[in-house]
Amino acid sequence: MGRMTFSGQKKKVYPVLLAGGTGTRLWPVSSDLHPKQLVRFMGKNTLIQDTIKRLEPVIDTEKVRIVCQEAHFHEIAKQIKELGIEPEGQIICEPCGRNTAPAVLLAALKIQQEETEAILCIFPADHVIENINAFHRRIESAIELAARGYIVSFGIQPDYPETGYGYIEGDKEISGGALSIKKFTEKPDRETAKKYIESGNFFWNSGIFAFRASVIAEEFKHHQAQLLMTMERLVGSKDILDKNAYERLPNISIDYAIMEKTKKGVVLPSDFQWSDIGSWKSLYDFLPKDKNKNVIVGDVIANDTENSFILSHDRLVVTHQMKNTVVVETPNSVFVSDLDNSRDVKSIVEKLKKTGRKEYRKHQTTFRCWGHQTTLEQNEDFKISRIIINPGPVRQIEVDPGIIKHFFVLSGRIKIKDGAQTRVFKKGDSIAISGSSSHHIGTVGDEPLCMIQVEVDVREKRS
Repeated sequence: MGRMTFSGQKKKVYPVLLAGGTGTRLWPVSSDLHPKQLVRFMGKNTLIQDTIKRLEPVIDTEKVRIVCQEAHFHEIAKQIKELGIEPEGQIICEPCGRNTAPAVLLAALKIQQEETEAILCIFPADHVIENINAFHRRIESAIELAARGYIVSFGIQPDYPETGYGYIEGDKEISGGALSIKKFTEKPDRETAKKYIESGNFFWNSGIFAFRASVIAEEFKHHQAQLLMTMERLVGSKDILDKNAYERLPNISIDYAIMEKTKKGVVLPSDFQWSDIGSWKSLYDFLPKDKNKNVIVGDVIANDTENSFILSHDRLVVTHQMKNTVVVETPNSVFVSDLDNSRDVKSIVEKLKKTGRKEYRKHQTTFRCWGHQTTLEQNEDFKISRIIINPGPVRQIEVDPGIIKHFFVLSGRIKIKDGAQTRVFKKGDSIAISGSSSHHIGTVGDEPLCMIQVEVDVREKRS
């Protein structure tokens, strides 16, 4: 049987983006409900949009599949639609996050229902890559190796002793520049990382993979039979996965589940200027700096400040006589840290969770299927929000009894149906509705609607 050409293989390649993480090391910008892959850190695109765009033209982005949590579905759908990709059938929702092994297996089984001989390329949705040409060449090599039955892991050539990454030790050369895998190692201390660098055959574990769907399914059968059996039952039963059953799946990475056990694994040494943007320090290292070696984002005055990362979202941030520091301002939190130790913010997020603080989970802005809502001020008697509604179909608005909602239209036009009556309101108009009847609202025309919403609780308070 003749060997399939790359162009022939390309037709069967499905890029799978893993977008289920919460990016707690980039708090307070990244949060549970709006994680880092959905954030615009650099330029006009979010990390997930950049991940998709850099696949072209080597991989057909129309075949992209994104594995994410249900809470992020609508925002991801909106973002890929901005790239010209229709979201229908492209997003695979997990009822809850269970690490990378269940996510990869879920995608593989779903895609096999469409293409039995599919080749999967697995990409974390929140990484950055600078040398796109080198990246494309490595993808082509990986697809060739995957077509021959190998499970390919992209190993990044390390250029300094990073302690925040896992490492892969390469062994004998296989073909196409790939090496057999001797072992995977956990995040090392600095002295061990230095030894890895000196040895020359250790690589950062990028979390990028390529393999045939049938091959990875067979490896799950050998090494994670119970997980495979349960996932096959979940995928085959109905379109919406059972949350209770999914929560009982093991919380295990693809490295532990398969890569450390398989005999088919190879590491493909790669050097395409990669970073996983896992902390404010790694983002600082990646971004361009001014003459004082500062990364400045937003409305910032940095006086006698060096080697620092300063991000302002809403307010003016002024720094003075400061070095090696991170300052991140968002509408509901301000984070200040020594730059080198800023990755420890993860432990702070855990404390916020334990104490019931909402800041770990959400921002002032909440993203919905219809648009987004930003809380401007709130107390027990009222809540003031700015609401953006995307052009689209009419939706029902819910008003609790005892609550009156006042809308002040800033731009666009809104139509409100109250029973049999439909009224249209434009810029400068105000509307008041209560829970006494059912209301349906929608935009008029192609312009998004922007309005201020004031919710007033008119119920009598007990003393």
